[in-house]
Amino acid sequence: MSPELISILVLVVVFVLATTRSVNMGALAFAAAFGVGTLVADLDADGIFAGFPGDLFVVLVGVTYLFAIARANGTTDWLVHAAVRLVRGRVALIPWVMFALTGALTAIGAVSPAAVAIVAPVALSFATRYSISPLLMGTMVVHGAQAGGFSPISIYGSIVNGIVEREKLPGSEVGLFLASLVANLLIAAVLFAVLGGRKLWARGAVTPEDGGGSGTGARSTGTGAGPAGTGAGPAGTGAGPAGTGAGAGSGAGADSGTGTAPGAKGAAPAAVAVRPGRGTGGTEDTGPRLGPARIATLAALVALVVAVLGFDLDAGLSAVTLAVVLSTAWPDDSRRAVGEIAWSTVLLICGVLTYVGVLEEMGTITWAGEGVGGIGVPLLAAVLLCYIGAIVSAFASSVGIMGALIPLAVPFLAQGEIGAVGMVAALAVSATVVDVSPFSTNGALVLAAAPDVDRDRFFRQLMIYGGIVVAAVPALVWLVLVVPGLG
Repeated sequence: MSPELISILVLVVVFVLATTRSVNMGALAFAAAFGVGTLVADLDADGIFAGFPGDLFVVLVGVTYLFAIARANGTTDWLVHAAVRLVRGRVALIPWVMFALTGALTAIGAVSPAAVAIVAPVALSFATRYSISPLLMGTMVVHGAQAGGFSPISIYGSIVNGIVEREKLPGSEVGLFLASLVANLLIAAVLFAVLGGRKLWARGAVTPEDGGGSGTGARSTGTGAGPAGTGAGPAGTGAGPAGTGAGAGSGAGADSGTGTAPGAKGAAPAAVAVRPGRGTGGTEDTGPRLGPARIATLAALVALVVAVLGFDLDAGLSAVTLAVVLSTAWPDDSRRAVGEIAWSTVLLICGVLTYVGVLEEMGTITWAGEGVGGIGVPLLAAVLLCYIGAIVSAFASSVGIMGALIPLAVPFLAQGEIGAVGMVAALAVSATVVDVSPFSTNGALVLAAAPDVDRDRFFRQLMIYGGIVVAAVPALVWLVLVVPGLG
């Protein structure tokens, strides 16, 4: 048995053990990386650690740390209220606002993970407060980022168009952008319809003080998040003046209100709670007010956007630095923030990506791609390359896999039976639309940013949805873009 095949079988075993024995998949993946790297690939420790995603580790820790502080001092509550006022209480529009916002950021040049890191924590805080499915909100953010990700001036678009030019293939910058935009827009529309969008429209307008209520203005009842992925149903209750109920139920109820989602194992752990007596920092009628801590936190969030988009600084290091500044100025608000970093998610993602790095180091991914590229039937080779791009990108760099697969497609594209424009667009969509996977950077950011959810359950939902995308989208884009021979 070849080393490459052994490494793939070990990956399957890791998945099986993680799902059947409830062992953290990241810990299993670290052990697998050590075993396969040492015994099969003959790598030393440095070779194994070469695949450790240090940049992603810092992004996950830094962004969740900064937004944990923002939750502690009530800044996210203020942002949620502002968003409700912006859409005049129509909470059904908020998922689309987040979709458009992340799409605009990536279209003008933001790296996709940076845009998701900026938008996802606010979007998911809004979802928790107004009983919107976190799966709906998280996937809308990610698909929005990919919708704008291939504009001619974007990072992804520039890279792919550069590869096409280097390989001397015919290309269409506008065609590539439109293919990704339309694909992600259609997926977003389906998700909105399936994951509770129609119920959000039926809810009508709410006020910020409703906290996800029916829009009647009642402030004595909070509504909790139903089963993640459905966006449904009342669950949590609370009584008293404005505040935020802990647990899965979040609303305009009391500081002590609790709730559990139907079907959940119990009350989800609260994120970083506001200290007793502080509420949201406002009154029942006016909502949260801006104090010095919140103004400073908003300034930090703006500084993060400017640092990442304007000066191309690392998102993780920038977020950690800003969080440390806020912690120094307001230690009481941030004391619990470090404990609210999603450490289990960090372990999971870093472990899996370290193992993927071992696969890349020993040539497993190139081995699989070359095997497909050697098939004599161009259309069959094309769809298999799309699937390889989707499967690998669910765990590794989307840009990296596109850079590897587009050159592999050159031999059969030269035969003229398949249009280069359609093939490149299909590969690009297949390799990026799967970034909703919890093992990808964007999916991991969404998972880490979601407050007041059962993370194990949310992880399984993202993994199942990512699996559906991997199974369905490559075939669909192949059928639409490759089979007609576009370009």
